[in-house]
Amino acid sequence: MIGQLEKEWVQYVTPQGQLTDMGVSCWRALPDESKLQFYRWMTLVRLFDRRSILLQRQGRIGTYAPLEGQEAAQVGSALALSREDWIFPSYREHGVQMIAGMPLSQIFLYWMGRVEGCKAPEGVRCMPPYVPIATQIPHAVGAAWAAKLKGEDSVAVAYFGDGATSEGDFHEGCNFAGVFGAPVIFFCQNNGYAISVPFSRQSATKTVAEKAAAYGFDGIRVDGNDILAVHDVMRQAVAKARAGKGPTLIEAVTYRKGSHTTADDAKRYRPETEVREWVQQKDPLVRYVQLLKAEGLLSDADEQAWEAECKERIDLAIREAESASPPPATHLFEHVYANWGPNERRQRQQCEQGGGQAR
Repeated sequence: MIGQLEKEWVQYVTPQGQLTDMGVSCWRALPDESKLQFYRWMTLVRLFDRRSILLQRQGRIGTYAPLEGQEAAQVGSALALSREDWIFPSYREHGVQMIAGMPLSQIFLYWMGRVEGCKAPEGVRCMPPYVPIATQIPHAVGAAWAAKLKGEDSVAVAYFGDGATSEGDFHEGCNFAGVFGAPVIFFCQNNGYAISVPFSRQSATKTVAEKAAAYGFDGIRVDGNDILAVHDVMRQAVAKARAGKGPTLIEAVTYRKGSHTTADDAKRYRPETEVREWVQQKDPLVRYVQLLKAEGLLSDADEQAWEAECKERIDLAIREAESASPPPATHLFEHVYANWGPNERRQRQQCEQGGGQAR
Protein backbone atom coordinates (compact mmCIF):
# COMPACT_ATOMS: atom_id res chain seq x y z
CA MET A 1 0.00 0.00 0.00
CA ILE A 2 2.63 2.51 1.09
CA GLY A 3 5.04 3.26 -1.71
CA GLN A 4 2.48 4.35 -4.25
CA LEU A 5 0.33 7.44 -4.57
CA GLU A 6 -3.32 6.71 -4.02
CA LYS A 7 -5.66 9.48 -5.12
CA GLU A 8 -8.59 7.50 -3.79
CA TRP A 9 -8.51 7.09 -0.06
CA VAL A 10 -7.81 3.87 1.78
CA GLN A 11 -10.92 2.64 3.56
CA TYR A 12 -11.42 -0.50 5.66
CA VAL A 13 -14.75 0.29 7.37
CA THR A 14 -17.61 1.92 5.45
CA PRO A 15 -19.81 4.63 6.97
CA GLN A 16 -22.41 1.87 7.49
CA GLY A 17 -19.99 -0.01 9.76
CA GLN A 18 -19.19 -2.78 7.29
CA LEU A 19 -15.72 -4.10 6.46
CA THR A 20 -14.42 -3.54 2.95
CA ASP A 21 -12.46 -6.26 1.15
CA MET A 22 -9.22 -4.54 2.21
CA GLY A 23 -10.41 -4.32 5.80
CA VAL A 24 -11.29 -7.98 6.37
CA SER A 25 -7.71 -9.25 6.69
CA CYS A 26 -6.66 -6.32 8.84
CA TRP A 27 -9.62 -6.87 11.16
CA ARG A 28 -8.91 -10.58 11.52
CA ALA A 29 -5.28 -9.91 12.40
CA LEU A 30 -6.18 -7.62 15.32
CA PRO A 31 -6.68 -9.03 18.83
CA ASP A 32 -10.15 -8.37 20.26
CA GLU A 33 -8.64 -6.24 23.04
CA SER A 34 -7.07 -3.92 20.44
CA LYS A 35 -10.42 -3.60 18.67
CA LEU A 36 -12.07 -2.58 21.93
CA GLN A 37 -9.22 -0.23 22.79
CA PHE A 38 -9.99 1.77 19.65
CA TYR A 39 -13.57 2.21 20.85
CA ARG A 40 -12.65 3.07 24.43
CA TRP A 41 -10.20 5.77 23.47
CA MET A 42 -12.50 7.35 20.90
CA THR A 43 -15.32 7.48 23.45
CA LEU A 44 -13.12 9.04 26.13
CA VAL A 45 -11.80 11.63 23.68
CA ARG A 46 -15.30 12.55 22.50
CA LEU A 47 -16.71 12.92 26.00
CA PHE A 48 -13.67 14.95 27.07
CA ASP A 49 -14.20 17.23 24.09
CA ARG A 50 -17.89 17.78 24.77
CA ARG A 51 -17.22 18.51 28.44
CA SER A 52 -14.46 20.96 27.54
CA ILE A 53 -16.85 22.98 25.39
CA LEU A 54 -19.26 23.22 28.33
CA LEU A 55 -16.42 24.29 30.62
CA GLN A 56 -15.48 27.04 28.21
CA ARG A 57 -19.06 28.29 28.01
CA GLN A 58 -19.10 28.37 31.81
CA GLY A 59 -15.92 30.45 31.90
CA ARG A 60 -13.90 27.70 33.59
CA ILE A 61 -11.36 27.30 30.75
CA GLY A 62 -10.25 29.65 28.01
CA THR A 63 -10.90 29.55 24.27
CA TYR A 64 -10.94 25.89 23.25
CA ALA A 65 -10.36 24.04 19.96
CA PRO A 66 -13.00 21.27 19.51
CA LEU A 67 -12.13 18.00 17.79
CA GLU A 68 -15.35 15.98 17.64
CA GLY A 69 -15.43 14.15 14.32
CA GLN A 70 -11.66 13.68 14.22
CA GLU A 71 -11.38 11.00 16.92
CA ALA A 72 -10.56 8.17 14.52
CA ALA A 73 -7.72 10.09 12.90
CA GLN A 74 -6.17 10.93 16.25
CA VAL A 75 -6.72 7.69 18.13
CA GLY A 76 -5.91 5.41 15.22
CA SER A 77 -2.62 7.15 14.48
CA ALA A 78 -1.50 7.62 18.08
CA LEU A 79 -2.05 3.96 18.97
CA ALA A 80 0.42 3.00 16.24
CA LEU A 81 3.22 4.84 18.04
CA SER A 82 5.45 3.71 20.90
CA ARG A 83 6.72 5.57 23.96
CA GLU A 84 10.07 6.20 22.29
CA ASP A 85 8.51 8.25 19.48
CA TRP A 86 8.31 12.04 19.45
CA ILE A 87 4.97 13.82 18.98
CA PHE A 88 4.63 17.40 17.75
CA PRO A 89 0.93 18.33 18.00
CA SER A 90 -1.10 21.30 16.88
CA TYR A 91 -3.67 22.82 19.25
CA ARG A 92 -6.35 20.21 18.45
CA GLU A 93 -4.62 16.91 19.27
CA HIS A 94 -6.10 16.35 22.72
CA GLY A 95 -6.74 12.69 21.87
CA VAL A 96 -3.15 12.16 20.75
CA GLN A 97 -1.90 13.79 23.94
CA MET A 98 -4.00 11.46 26.11
CA ILE A 99 -2.69 8.34 24.40
CA ALA A 100 0.88 9.63 24.60
CA GLY A 101 0.52 9.80 28.38
CA MET A 102 -0.59 13.34 29.20
CA PRO A 103 -2.94 13.26 32.23
CA LEU A 104 -6.40 14.67 31.56
CA SER A 105 -5.95 17.17 34.38
CA GLN A 106 -2.86 18.62 32.70
CA ILE A 107 -4.67 18.98 29.40
CA PHE A 108 -7.35 20.92 31.25
CA LEU A 109 -4.66 23.05 32.90
CA TYR A 110 -3.30 23.96 29.48
CA TRP A 111 -6.71 25.25 28.40
CA MET A 112 -6.92 27.17 31.66
CA GLY A 113 -3.83 29.04 30.54
CA ARG A 114 -1.53 27.35 33.04
CA VAL A 115 2.10 26.74 32.16
CA GLU A 116 1.92 23.43 34.06
CA GLY A 117 -0.29 22.14 31.29
CA CYS A 118 2.65 22.34 28.90
CA LYS A 119 4.97 20.10 30.91
CA ALA A 120 4.81 16.44 29.94
CA PRO A 121 5.41 13.80 32.64
CA GLU A 122 8.77 12.06 32.69
CA GLY A 123 9.10 9.72 29.75
CA VAL A 124 6.28 11.25 27.71
CA ARG A 125 7.71 12.52 24.44
CA CYS A 126 4.90 14.87 23.55
CA MET A 127 5.60 18.54 22.94
CA PRO A 128 3.17 21.24 24.13
CA PRO A 129 0.47 22.19 21.61
CA TYR A 130 1.72 24.44 18.82
CA VAL A 131 -0.62 27.35 18.18
CA PRO A 132 1.29 29.12 15.35
CA ILE A 133 0.38 27.23 12.19
CA ALA A 134 2.92 24.66 10.91
CA THR A 135 5.81 25.67 13.19
CA GLN A 136 5.88 22.15 14.65
CA ILE A 137 6.76 20.63 11.28
CA PRO A 138 10.44 21.71 11.07
CA HIS A 139 10.83 20.82 14.75
CA ALA A 140 9.58 17.28 14.11
CA VAL A 141 11.95 16.93 11.18
CA GLY A 142 14.82 18.12 13.35
CA ALA A 143 14.01 15.61 16.07
CA ALA A 144 13.79 12.82 13.49
CA TRP A 145 17.08 13.80 11.89
CA ALA A 146 18.75 13.94 15.32
CA ALA A 147 17.48 10.43 16.08
CA LYS A 148 18.89 9.21 12.79
CA LEU A 149 22.30 10.78 13.42
CA LYS A 150 22.38 9.27 16.93
CA GLY A 151 21.38 5.84 15.70
CA GLU A 152 18.17 5.81 17.75
CA ASP A 153 15.09 3.82 16.84
CA SER A 154 12.54 6.58 17.40
CA VAL A 155 10.41 8.33 14.81
CA ALA A 156 8.82 11.77 14.98
CA VAL A 157 5.29 12.73 14.01
CA ALA A 158 4.05 16.20 13.11
CA TYR A 159 0.28 16.65 13.36
CA PHE A 160 -1.27 19.53 11.43
CA GLY A 161 -4.34 20.59 9.48
CA ASP A 162 -4.86 21.29 5.79
CA GLY A 163 -4.25 25.01 6.30
CA ALA A 164 -0.68 24.28 7.39
CA THR A 165 0.16 23.06 3.89
CA SER A 166 0.03 26.70 2.76
CA GLU A 167 2.84 27.65 5.14
CA GLY A 168 6.50 27.68 4.19
CA ASP A 169 7.30 25.55 7.24
CA PHE A 170 5.44 22.65 5.64
CA HIS A 171 7.37 22.79 2.38
CA GLU A 172 10.74 23.37 4.05
CA GLY A 173 10.14 20.53 6.48
CA CYS A 174 9.08 18.13 3.73
CA ASN A 175 12.01 19.08 1.52
CA PHE A 176 14.57 18.62 4.30
CA ALA A 177 13.03 15.31 5.37
CA GLY A 178 13.07 14.03 1.80
CA VAL A 179 16.67 15.04 1.14
CA PHE A 180 18.02 13.57 4.38
CA GLY A 181 15.64 10.60 4.68
CA ALA A 182 14.52 11.61 8.15
CA PRO A 183 12.33 9.09 10.03
CA VAL A 184 9.38 11.46 10.28
CA ILE A 185 5.67 11.17 9.53
CA PHE A 186 3.69 14.18 8.37
CA PHE A 187 0.13 13.55 9.55
CA CYS A 188 -2.37 15.96 8.02
CA GLN A 189 -5.94 15.93 9.31
CA ASN A 190 -7.69 17.47 6.33
CA ASN A 191 -11.04 18.61 7.70
CA GLY A 192 -11.74 20.74 4.64
CA TYR A 193 -11.28 24.18 6.17
CA ALA A 194 -8.48 26.33 7.58
CA ILE A 195 -10.88 28.26 9.82
CA SER A 196 -13.13 29.78 7.12
CA VAL A 197 -10.95 29.07 4.08
CA PRO A 198 -11.88 25.88 2.18
CA PHE A 199 -9.22 23.48 0.97
CA SER A 200 -9.85 24.50 -2.64
CA ARG A 201 -8.34 27.90 -1.75
CA GLN A 202 -5.35 26.29 -0.04
CA SER A 203 -4.16 24.05 -2.84
CA ALA A 204 -4.31 23.70 -6.60
CA THR A 205 -3.75 19.95 -6.22
CA LYS A 206 -6.78 17.84 -5.41
CA THR A 207 -5.14 16.13 -2.45
CA VAL A 208 -2.51 16.77 0.18
CA ALA A 209 -1.03 13.29 -0.25
CA GLU A 210 0.13 13.90 -3.81
CA LYS A 211 2.35 16.77 -2.65
CA ALA A 212 4.79 14.19 -1.25
CA ALA A 213 5.95 13.35 -4.77
CA ALA A 214 7.62 16.76 -5.03
CA TYR A 215 9.87 15.87 -2.10
CA GLY A 216 10.71 12.32 -3.13
CA PHE A 217 8.84 10.29 -0.55
CA ASP A 218 5.54 8.45 -0.14
CA GLY A 219 2.13 10.06 0.22
CA ILE A 220 -1.06 8.23 1.07
CA ARG A 221 -4.67 9.33 1.50
CA VAL A 222 -6.86 7.57 4.03
CA ASP A 223 -10.45 7.86 5.22
CA GLY A 224 -9.75 9.77 8.41
CA ASN A 225 -13.09 8.69 9.92
CA ASP A 226 -12.12 5.02 9.60
CA ILE A 227 -10.02 4.15 12.65
CA LEU A 228 -9.04 0.73 11.32
CA ALA A 229 -7.61 2.15 8.09
CA VAL A 230 -5.90 5.07 9.84
CA HIS A 231 -4.20 2.74 12.30
CA ASP A 232 -2.98 0.36 9.62
CA VAL A 233 -1.66 3.11 7.36
CA MET A 234 0.10 4.75 10.30
CA ARG A 235 1.52 1.42 11.46
CA GLN A 236 3.06 0.84 8.06
CA ALA A 237 4.48 4.37 7.94
CA VAL A 238 6.06 3.96 11.38
CA ALA A 239 7.61 0.60 10.44
CA LYS A 240 8.97 2.13 7.24
CA ALA A 241 10.53 5.06 9.10
CA ARG A 242 12.09 2.77 11.72
CA ALA A 243 13.61 0.68 8.96
CA GLY A 244 15.41 3.74 7.62
CA LYS A 245 13.25 4.03 4.49
CA GLY A 246 12.34 7.67 4.95
CA PRO A 247 9.31 9.87 5.60
CA THR A 248 5.63 9.47 4.76
CA LEU A 249 2.95 12.09 4.27
CA ILE A 250 -0.46 10.85 5.43
CA GLU A 251 -3.60 12.76 4.55
CA ALA A 252 -6.47 11.72 6.81
CA VAL A 253 -9.67 13.07 5.23
CA THR A 254 -12.02 13.93 8.08
CA TYR A 255 -14.44 16.58 9.30
CA ARG A 256 -14.82 18.60 12.46
CA LYS A 257 -18.37 18.74 13.79
CA GLY A 258 -18.01 22.05 15.63
CA SER A 259 -16.40 25.38 14.89
CA HIS A 260 -12.68 25.97 14.53
CA THR A 261 -12.58 27.17 18.14
CA THR A 262 -15.14 28.33 20.68
CA ALA A 263 -14.41 31.86 19.42
CA ASP A 264 -15.52 30.94 15.88
CA ASP A 265 -18.91 30.45 14.20
CA ALA A 266 -18.61 27.82 11.47
CA LYS A 267 -22.23 28.41 10.38
CA ARG A 268 -21.02 31.52 8.61
CA TYR A 269 -18.93 29.61 6.08
CA ARG A 270 -19.89 25.90 6.09
CA PRO A 271 -23.09 24.80 4.30
CA GLU A 272 -25.59 23.17 6.64
CA THR A 273 -26.13 20.28 4.23
CA GLU A 274 -22.41 19.52 4.23
CA VAL A 275 -22.21 19.49 8.01
CA ARG A 276 -25.31 17.29 8.25
CA GLU A 277 -23.89 14.77 5.78
CA TRP A 278 -20.62 14.35 7.69
CA VAL A 279 -22.15 14.33 11.16
CA GLN A 280 -25.13 12.10 10.44
CA GLN A 281 -23.69 9.75 7.83
CA LYS A 282 -19.92 9.58 8.35
CA ASP A 283 -19.41 9.80 12.12
CA PRO A 284 -16.25 7.83 13.02
CA LEU A 285 -17.46 6.56 16.39
CA VAL A 286 -20.93 5.57 15.22
CA ARG A 287 -19.62 3.46 12.34
CA TYR A 288 -17.09 1.71 14.55
CA VAL A 289 -19.66 0.94 17.25
CA GLN A 290 -21.87 -0.58 14.55
CA LEU A 291 -19.00 -2.84 13.49
CA LEU A 292 -18.20 -3.92 17.06
CA LYS A 293 -21.83 -4.75 17.79
CA ALA A 294 -22.21 -6.66 14.53
CA GLU A 295 -19.14 -8.71 15.48
CA GLY A 296 -20.50 -9.39 18.97
CA LEU A 297 -17.73 -7.48 20.73
CA LEU A 298 -19.83 -4.70 22.28
CA SER A 299 -23.28 -4.54 23.86
CA ASP A 300 -25.48 -1.61 24.80
CA ALA A 301 -24.71 -2.34 28.45
CA ASP A 302 -20.96 -2.31 27.76
CA GLU A 303 -21.34 1.00 26.00
CA GLN A 304 -23.27 2.59 28.88
CA ALA A 305 -20.80 1.29 31.45
CA TRP A 306 -17.78 2.64 29.60
CA GLU A 307 -19.38 6.04 29.06
CA ALA A 308 -20.10 6.25 32.78
CA GLU A 309 -16.50 5.38 33.61
CA CYS A 310 -15.21 7.98 31.17
CA LYS A 311 -17.39 10.66 32.73
CA GLU A 312 -16.06 9.76 36.18
CA ARG A 313 -12.47 10.07 34.95
CA ILE A 314 -13.21 13.42 33.35
CA ASP A 315 -14.94 14.71 36.48
CA LEU A 316 -11.92 13.70 38.57
CA ALA A 317 -9.54 15.44 36.16
CA ILE A 318 -11.58 18.64 36.34
CA ARG A 319 -11.49 18.57 40.13
CA GLU A 320 -7.74 18.05 40.10
CA ALA A 321 -7.15 20.89 37.64
CA GLU A 322 -9.45 23.33 39.40
CA SER A 323 -7.95 22.55 42.82
CA ALA A 324 -4.42 23.46 41.68
CA SER A 325 -2.87 26.37 43.58
CA PRO A 326 -3.22 29.71 41.77
CA PRO A 327 -0.06 30.58 39.83
CA PRO A 328 2.15 33.44 41.01
CA ALA A 329 1.86 36.62 38.96
CA THR A 330 5.56 36.30 38.12
CA HIS A 331 4.60 33.49 35.72
CA LEU A 332 3.74 36.30 33.32
CA PHE A 333 7.47 36.81 32.83
CA GLU A 334 8.55 33.18 32.50
CA HIS A 335 9.30 31.44 29.19
CA VAL A 336 9.09 34.67 27.16
CA TYR A 337 12.48 36.41 27.12
CA ALA A 338 15.88 34.75 27.41
CA ASN A 339 17.29 38.04 28.70
CA TRP A 340 15.13 40.61 30.43
CA GLY A 341 15.43 44.32 29.78
CA PRO A 342 15.20 46.93 32.53
CA ASN A 343 11.42 47.28 32.12
CA GLU A 344 10.81 43.55 32.52
CA ARG A 345 13.12 43.38 35.58
CA ARG A 346 11.36 46.31 37.20
CA GLN A 347 7.89 44.93 36.50
CA ARG A 348 8.80 41.49 37.80
CA GLN A 349 10.22 43.01 40.96
CA GLN A 350 6.96 44.89 41.47
CA CYS A 351 5.05 41.61 41.14
CA GLU A 352 7.30 39.93 43.71
CA GLN A 353 6.91 42.80 46.14
CA GLY A 354 3.16 42.90 45.64
CA GLY A 355 2.86 39.16 46.29
CA GLY A 356 0.09 38.94 43.73
CA GLN A 357 -1.34 35.89 42.06
CA ALA A 358 -2.49 35.56 38.48
CA ARG A 359 -6.22 35.35 37.95
